[in-house]
Amino acid sequence: MPEYDVMIIGSGTAGQTAAYRLRDAGFKIGLVEHSPQPGGTCALRGCQAKKYFYEGAETVARSRHMENIGIKTPAQGDWGQLLNAKNKFTQKVPENTVTRLEEKGIDFIRGHARFTGEKSLSVEGTNYTMTNAIVAAGAAPASLPIPGMELALDSQSFLELEKLPRRILFVGGGFISFEFAHFAARLGPSGSSCVILEAGPRPLGPFDEEMVALLTEASAPENITVHCQVEVTGIEKIGSEKMRVHTADNGVFDTDIVVHGAGRSPAIDDLDLENADVTYSKKGISVDRFMTTSNPRIYAVGDCADTIQLARVADAEAGAAAQNIQKRRSGMAASATVAYSSVPSLLFTYPQYGMVGETENKLEEKAISYRKNQNMRLEWPTYKRVGLTSAAYKILVGDQGQILGAHILSDNASGMIQTFSLAMKNNISVHKLHEQCILAPYPSRESDLTYMLNSFVPGN
Repeated sequence: MPEYDVMIIGSGTAGQTAAYRLRDAGFKIGLVEHSPQPGGTCALRGCQAKKYFYEGAETVARSRHMENIGIKTPAQGDWGQLLNAKNKFTQKVPENTVTRLEEKGIDFIRGHARFTGEKSLSVEGTNYTMTNAIVAAGAAPASLPIPGMELALDSQSFLELEKLPRRILFVGGGFISFEFAHFAARLGPSGSSCVILEAGPRPLGPFDEEMVALLTEASAPENITVHCQVEVTGIEKIGSEKMRVHTADNGVFDTDIVVHGAGRSPAIDDLDLENADVTYSKKGISVDRFMTTSNPRIYAVGDCADTIQLARVADAEAGAAAQNIQKRRSGMAASATVAYSSVPSLLFTYPQYGMVGETENKLEEKAISYRKNQNMRLEWPTYKRVGLTSAAYKILVGDQGQILGAHILSDNASGMIQTFSLAMKNNISVHKLHEQCILAPYPSRESDLTYMLNSFVPGN
């Protein structure tokens, strides 16, 4: 029976990160992957793959916004060419993934893993034992009890479309729906008309309510319409190319395609976790702050754990798990953790929406005192130069000058929000951050951070 120091389930970013770090530390590693295309969601059908379409959509959006400023021939998107560029990247991922793992001396095992005990698992009939295991199985589109939902495209299928149709309907008002709608609206034939149906009172629930309202408003001129408190009750095909979506209020939406944008669920149902005494729920595998499950020999990281579903969070969790396995083998206590409170989130729309920390609603629910500086209609030269009329910010600061939350709607929210993330991670006060931002290259999006912080600093 083959025996390993650590067995890892999943070849995505989390699984690979843990495998490389532990192998470098001298551990014997076996990595199991059931998909015929190793490499994980991020590289093949998620953040890396979608970025090809975002870059194209952003370029089109920028040129259109500057049409009255000096760009006389606005750019036009070519979905097919962007698809080819994306495919050139993704097609190499599976082979490269396996090659790199094997070159490192990591055993790549193809097949479906099932736990058979607290220190054992089976892959396609072959039994393995291990000292530790790391579950990095990722997530899959959430199962929705809607008749006809099988007719909807998932994110992978959407990113493999050879051409975009004129009409697209998204079920669910989350990350996937908003980002893909912004791609399609700018890259489709004369701009695809996109409809987003959200069952709840508002889309993008974890984000700030006012900022989401502004993003929704900014989306409308691009032919992106958002309907809230609309429950989808059925999907049917009409003829050979059209589809019809039915809602609980007897509403009907005719469209060309339907896209599943209602979230993802941990891919753990068929791992037989009960045999390993690992506790889990619909939200994922339960872990402590050291990424340990209810079985102290087994860790869970990435989208399959009951934590935040973000690629770089998965990397950080994998690194923490690997470090804690090393420490425990050396007789030391686990100590590596992930600072979730300073993890930023970003919507790759145009404008981008980035946030880190708390929202106003969350602070009020927790009865945490805070000060606020916000501007919901920025007319700074930074944005006038590029014709962007939908830019905004909201900064939340505690009584001791600590940054509690930051929310930015901008064409470069990704870089700006990371500044706040670093400040929160390193306990940098709003006063110290203000001092540093004064020294930022000027004029730039980063130098604008000074104005966002002025009201918190006496004399400004």
